[in-house]
Amino acid sequence: MKPHKTIGLKIVVLSIIIFSSAFTLIKFKQDGLNVVQTTSGLVSGVKNTGGDVLSFKGIPYAAAPIGNLRWKAPQPAKSWQGVRVADKFGASPIQGKPVPFGVYTSEFLIPETPIDEDCLYLNVWTNAKTKQDKRPVLVWIYGGGFSSGGSGVPIYDGEAMAKKDVIFVSINYRVGILGFLAHPDLTKESPNHASGNYGLLDQIAALKWIKQNIQAFGGDPDNVTIAGQSAGSMSVNALVASPLAKGLFAKAISESGSFLLSNSTTLKGAEEQGQKLAEANSLTLKQLREMPAEAVQKLQGRFSVIIDGYVLSQPVSQIFAEGKQNQVPVITGWNADDSFSSAVQKKEDFIKRAQNQYGADAAEFLKHYPANTDAEAGASNVKISRDQTFALSGYKWGAVQSAQAKNPIYLYYFGRKVPATPEFEKYGAFHTAEVPYVLNTLKFLNRPLQPADHELAELMSSYWANFAKTGNPNSEGLPLWPVYKPNDGIVMIFNEHSMAGVLPGKGGLNFLLSRTEKD
Repeated sequence: MKPHKTIGLKIVVLSIIIFSSAFTLIKFKQDGLNVVQTTSGLVSGVKNTGGDVLSFKGIPYAAAPIGNLRWKAPQPAKSWQGVRVADKFGASPIQGKPVPFGVYTSEFLIPETPIDEDCLYLNVWTNAKTKQDKRPVLVWIYGGGFSSGGSGVPIYDGEAMAKKDVIFVSINYRVGILGFLAHPDLTKESPNHASGNYGLLDQIAALKWIKQNIQAFGGDPDNVTIAGQSAGSMSVNALVASPLAKGLFAKAISESGSFLLSNSTTLKGAEEQGQKLAEANSLTLKQLREMPAEAVQKLQGRFSVIIDGYVLSQPVSQIFAEGKQNQVPVITGWNADDSFSSAVQKKEDFIKRAQNQYGADAAEFLKHYPANTDAEAGASNVKISRDQTFALSGYKWGAVQSAQAKNPIYLYYFGRKVPATPEFEKYGAFHTAEVPYVLNTLKFLNRPLQPADHELAELMSSYWANFAKTGNPNSEGLPLWPVYKPNDGIVMIFNEHSMAGVLPGKGGLNFLLSRTEKD
């Protein structure tokens, strides 16, 4: 074949390839949102079995926080060429191997693989047909004590919420030492003169990505609700308090946890802890950055949100007391058995502990947390643990937001004892039990569920979806959920038969709150 004919043939073939690729992309776009343009490149989604929801999993919202980016604020994601197939979750952040414990079976845990330092990914579920649909957006932030967790947990699936016309986004953020280490040298190198809250900065970066990109998935960037449970709930509370998150969301849902009564560690205190850890292991910051992430993760320490002067300029309680928080409508609440304490307790031990802790007020305390028998003492032990760890800070949030009267707050009490096999019965309405109900993901829950559970999941997920849409959980056909007012203490009580009623345990919470404020 002559050279000019060969060149001509190559041009024709190349033209066909280009035309074919362009035609394919046009076809994807005509079919809906199968392929979406983000600020970093094109991503393709996967349709569910019914064909009414598209999921996009493992989209990078920031650069991999590795090498010199370890313990730095998240940087913009790198761009890519062509169409990125978003069909699987990105790696969960570095943490220990997920091992079932207590009531927490595999559906509550991250997948065994992948787990990696390159973890800053998010996932989107949408049933929008065009990018002009402007659906409300619900952003899920996982729990795990700021030391574990990830968006790939089965019960965090977003398909069911997407079917309720809410775009569901779940995000990863750094945890443990890689997410929350503070150190004088890290503070010194930071342009913001702060260190430690990298996990929160990840969350803020994800919210900024959503603000810039969610319209391409059919979402409304001005109608974003942040939601989370446990450490995710505390993250939500911190984001409501942080000036860096201003304008990135319009509503907040906080399930079991806040910083309203917490004296979080200061930057100086966290720096000292970080320095002691490095010195105890004879490691410089440079060496810490060069170590394999798995080795760093094994260094002993407790890492969490701190008052760093940048993400959080003051204690959260002070920010709220002064009305400086981001003013948004809120849902908050807790579970009947939101506790990690044992129900096995000797009445004499419980009474003695109450007398040592509350002195002259011990008799008043024991009215609310009685211990006339060992069984009663055990039940009270679970209740006081629940109240001090999770309920009281949420109760305080309700009081503060109601007093400021700028935005409504709705409180709930989840009392459903999840049906269980004998070894799990004792856990009742345990910490995290509400999540597969509010996200309507009971199909992932390995429990002997009853029709009442599916009805409750439909009810709760409808309230959550309504709130994401309008800032009000109520709609026609649902039991009325009143705005919370401390004087009457009316909350939504979720159980086999759900209804608004006086908050269970209100007297005990009032006692604890009065003691806290007295101290």
